[in-house]
Amino acid sequence: MSRTRGGKGQPRVDTQPAFILHQYAWRETSRLIEVFSRDHGRVSIAARGVQRPGSQLRGTLLAFQPLLMSWFGGTDVKTLHAAEWQGGIAQPSGLPLLCGFYLNELLVRLLPREEPQPRLFTAYYEAVRDLSALPAAAGNAVEPILRGFELALLSELGYGVDLAHDVTGAAVVPDQQYDFVAGQGLIVADSRGGRFDGDVMQALAKGLLADERALAQGKLLMRQALTVALGDAPLHTRQLLLDLQRI
Repeated sequence: MSRTRGGKGQPRVDTQPAFILHQYAWRETSRLIEVFSRDHGRVSIAARGVQRPGSQLRGTLLAFQPLLMSWFGGTDVKTLHAAEWQGGIAQPSGLPLLCGFYLNELLVRLLPREEPQPRLFTAYYEAVRDLSALPAAAGNAVEPILRGFELALLSELGYGVDLAHDVTGAAVVPDQQYDFVAGQGLIVADSRGGRFDGDVMQALAKGLLADERALAQGKLLMRQALTVALGDAPLHTRQLLLDLQRI
C-alpha cells in the first residue's frame, strides 16, 4: 500500500491495484467511478476531463480490467490522478459479461466504503479471470465461479455460511437432507425432506457443482444466504440473468 500527500496537503494513494465496478457521466466532461481497490476497498473517484476528445484515460477506465490507479483527496469523492492498464485478462462477453456485472452489483451494494478487503479482492480477481476465459455462450460453466465468489463475499462481510456443519455443530452427512435458515445455517430436515442434500453442500464447499441437482441447490442456497445482506431491494443483474435463462 502506498500513501503519500497530494497537492495542498491532501491525502494521496499511488499505484493501487484496482478494478472499476461502475461509472457514469458527471458534469460535462467527467465521470464518477466506483472502484474496488486491494488496500482501500470501495472508493468513489471523480475522473475529471476523461470525456474530452483525446483523453488518454478514456480507453483505460474499463470494467473487468486490472488497473493501477492513483488518486488524492480527503472527502468521500476522491480525484483521479492516474490509471494504468495492467493487462492479463481478456474482456468477457455474452453470459460471462452479464455474470461479471452481477458480481459488480453485489460489491457496489454490499461493500462498505474505504475498508480494506484484500482477500475479497483476490477472490474477485480470480472470478473475473475465470469468467473471461469462458466463451460467450458459457452455459452452466459460470455457476461454480459465481457460487465460489458469493461464498467468499459472504464470509468476508461477516455473513459466512458453514457448509461443513449444521447449526448444532454436527458434521454435514452426505446422505442427509437439510434446510437452510438465513443468518443461522443448515438444519437437519424433518421427515418430509429438505431442499438441500448433504453431498451437494460438501461439494459446494469445495467449489464442485457437477450436475443439475447441485447447480440448482447451490443457486438456491446462495440466494437465500444473500437475502440477509441485501435486504428487500432486488438485484437488477439477477433479473437480467433470469430473463436470459427463460429466453
